Amino acid sequence: MLGIMLPALRASLVTWVLCGIAYPLAVTGLGQWLLPFQASGSLEKAADGTILGSRLIGQQWSGPQWFHGRPSATTGTDPNNPAKTLAAPYNAANSGGSNLGPTSKTLIERLSTDRRALETSQPELAGRRLPADMLTASASGLDPDISPADAALQVARVAQARRVPIAGINQLLQHQITGRSLGIFGEPRVNVLALNLALDEEYPKSSASLRLQGQSP
Repeated sequence: MLGIMLPALRASLVTWVLCGIAYPLAVTGLGQWLLPFQASGSLEKAADGTILGSRLIGQQWSGPQWFHGRPSATTGTDPNNPAKTLAAPYNAANSGGSNLGPTSKTLIERLSTDRRALETSQPELAGRRLPADMLTASASGLDPDISPADAALQVARVAQARRVPIAGINQLLQHQITGRSLGIFGEPRVNVLALNLALDEEYPKSSASLRLQGQSP
């Protein structure tokens, strides 16, 4: 019996050391050496070290002075009843989509409500065809990027809120568009956090600093 157990224990110990200690340490060390910003979560920080967000995880942006991200259908636990859930946009602890199909009455009502709210804040969009990511949530609910078409439709609202020329916001947006990865993978995109960082640096608004927005993203 002992002759059977000892080889198994030695194999388990070696596997544990290699896979549980050596490999994670090697990968972590290489990541911090070669790509420290990405390996640490691609976190953006204020001058005082306050974390404003991650370029990899979407967050809630409210107010007309900001570019808004893709809607999120993530949920969280109801504090009044742990057995129930409630809407909690961009809840990184519960990534996921709504799993509602195109014939879902709940989804249709949600899209109609969001469309009316959008047209109230931006009357110029009434009746227009919109990019899909402007109203629909993604499978993860945490998309950090939006399409250039989505961002372009928000330019007028942001420019008006910050009282700057539309042309200036448009130019800033063009500099923030990222093309396809390696020229063939994915689609052109705009990172919302990076765009809002550049926006607040170029056209600061006295009543709305990025630091304050980051307190309740």
